[in-house]
Amino acid sequence: MQRLKGTVSAIVFRNEQNGYTVLDLETTDGNDVTCVGNFPALSVGAVLDVSGKFTVHKVYGEQFVAENYTVCDPTSRDGIVKYLASGLIKGVGEVTANNIYNAFGNDTFGVIERNPMLLSNVKGISKKKAMDIANAVSELKVMQEQIMFLQSYGITVNLALKIYNIYKTETKSLVLANPYRLIDDVDGVGFVTADKIAQSMGVEPLSEFRVRAALVYELKEAAEKQGNTYLVFDDLLKICGELLGEDLSLHGKLVEDSVAKMVLEPVVKLFETDGQRCISLVKYYKLEKAVASRLITLNHDARRIMMDADSLIAQFEQIHNITFHASQLGAVKSALINGVTVITGGPGTGKTTIIRCIAEILTSHGLRLEFCAPTGRAAKRLSQSTGSDAKTIHRLLGFEAHGDKMQFKYNRGNTLPCDVVIVDELSMVDVSVMYSLLSALENGTRLILVGDKDQLPSVGAGNVLADIIRSGVIEIRYLTHIYRQSEDSLIVTNAHLINKGKMPEINNKSRDFFVMSYNDFQQVSDTVVELVTTRLPKFTGLPSSDIQVLGALKSGVAGVENLNVRLQNALNPRQYGKTEINVGKSVLREGDRVMQTVNNYELPFVRFGEDGTLFDGQGVFNGDIGFVRRIDRANGIMEVQFDDNRLATYSEQELSDLQLAYAITIHKSQGSEFDVVVVPLVSGPPTIINKNLLYTAITRARRAVVLVGSRKILALMVHNNYVAARTTNLCRFLQEEDAVHRRFFGTASQSDSGNDED
Repeated sequence: MQRLKGTVSAIVFRNEQNGYTVLDLETTDGNDVTCVGNFPALSVGAVLDVSGKFTVHKVYGEQFVAENYTVCDPTSRDGIVKYLASGLIKGVGEVTANNIYNAFGNDTFGVIERNPMLLSNVKGISKKKAMDIANAVSELKVMQEQIMFLQSYGITVNLALKIYNIYKTETKSLVLANPYRLIDDVDGVGFVTADKIAQSMGVEPLSEFRVRAALVYELKEAAEKQGNTYLVFDDLLKICGELLGEDLSLHGKLVEDSVAKMVLEPVVKLFETDGQRCISLVKYYKLEKAVASRLITLNHDARRIMMDADSLIAQFEQIHNITFHASQLGAVKSALINGVTVITGGPGTGKTTIIRCIAEILTSHGLRLEFCAPTGRAAKRLSQSTGSDAKTIHRLLGFEAHGDKMQFKYNRGNTLPCDVVIVDELSMVDVSVMYSLLSALENGTRLILVGDKDQLPSVGAGNVLADIIRSGVIEIRYLTHIYRQSEDSLIVTNAHLINKGKMPEINNKSRDFFVMSYNDFQQVSDTVVELVTTRLPKFTGLPSSDIQVLGALKSGVAGVENLNVRLQNALNPRQYGKTEINVGKSVLREGDRVMQTVNNYELPFVRFGEDGTLFDGQGVFNGDIGFVRRIDRANGIMEVQFDDNRLATYSEQELSDLQLAYAITIHKSQGSEFDVVVVPLVSGPPTIINKNLLYTAITRARRAVVLVGSRKILALMVHNNYVAARTTNLCRFLQEEDAVHRRFFGTASQSDSGNDED
């Protein structure tokens, strides 16, 4: 780490959103240095003491990258005049700045801070302007002090700016009062960072304050990372004990007192299920309760539609020259009759055809339909397959960003103007999104939920599709009949074989399913790169951009991270005139395929309609894929064009939300479909390397899938039935709500058939 001290002689560029600044620093030894980094508001003339390192940029030459800094008041005439005349203070130019210095000399800042009204004695400065000058200098100093306070606890400038932008002038007081609030309020701050600050402030290792923070943190982690909406109480204590480095079972009174207060606030909910004491964040307990209540109400309150269903279905079959299987007929009739219907089936079972049939019949009766899916790619695919306009659930509900929070235009007080809502890829929908959707439906709206029960569950909290099916109180229609596949097509056949725990058929005559056997992971990695860059484009006639690598693991020779670097070097190598930027350990350059990894509700974008119309909007979401269209290093921005024609502009601070997407994890591929999928088979823990994951990967492919790796690993995955069990309340709540409704209102279902799997 190197250190420089000097005066800011010029600010070349500044991004006010994230504080990224390019400045000229005149060092104390007389050198002029270009310095870059994230700084709070700075002014020409300010004295900086910075630590960092020199780097050489291929376009801009040598730069000093600042990692930490302190700001000092200028002490020379030249520095003070430049500082005051820099534009920081409206109406103060070089003449006025010189007049101020002439009056007070090197004590200028002392006068501004302690007795600002003396400034009104200077020519051209009124009493109001005197206070404006004092306020502007004070605000800047406060900001710099708050940032430096955070830095003293090892927080990076980038994160410190993020914290300051949330708390502003109260940063220091709020963090000192409760450093653990950072976990809830600021993305990028976990328990370890907050706890480090807390302990340096003298918080006792076994204070109620610290124990409470750990309990809440682990409940949030369990929900957001594992999908659990509650935990068994003893399990939570064990996890928290490991986090705190203490055996909490030895401190029962402390734990019980902390939990009792959290129940009263209320932050958590205590309850018993299956004879075990359990605990949930109140948020998730209420969400699942509300989802259950709305589903049961919608199921019972469906408006009856007078129609001859058999005749209408027969008419659809005749027009489209198809014949429905019995299970498909049952699914269509159920959707026409019941308030809520779940249609579930694997690939090739006719889900899309059924949706089209239901939509045509209901539309012909004058009903207003809406189609939606959890992701942009899934919505686009639904639009293409049905010929109807499908939206993401967020767009359907009229997503609006308010700070770091999101709101929907359509909600309980302003319901969607429609009669029927069809939701595809339901397995991806978490309990929060499900609640928002159901809240926006008025009583009597029909709800048709479509998904594959054997896909991976949602990334977020809850297990909505599985819980609805398990509850047995909603009409479930299982599609098991597979439409005939061409003799040389094996994707659908093998997907169903794998789902049943059977080895896939490997036939060299197949045109869409291939297994390339290698025991060495380096060979697996080499082959994947070769397939994507040359062999598959030549075989399929498709560009490499239509070929997606889906991996089980991030790390390793054949893991997603290494494959991304190799594919980037092969498909989009460094070259003169192509701008690139370092983001963490990765390099992003113009032309790269990238993926958004977190929800960013505020990020602005423009969307190009098919007719060339331009629309403004906000929000990019976890799993969105696009390519880097332009990088402007001078202004610290990057433009990313997403698959659904959104063009989003990222500031340098927001680039950490992107990662290369030549290869992505199978979990991130949910709801997407790709022309060609390549899957490296690697060894790993049985909790990950299992049948469920392999099935999900294969069903993402439209035209071809290639498995690369050991047949032994393939067999292990096929025969590993492990599915991570999630602890959720929705199933129980649905059964309870249904029992209450039936007790007061009688039987709900108007269907003439049950939920038996065909």
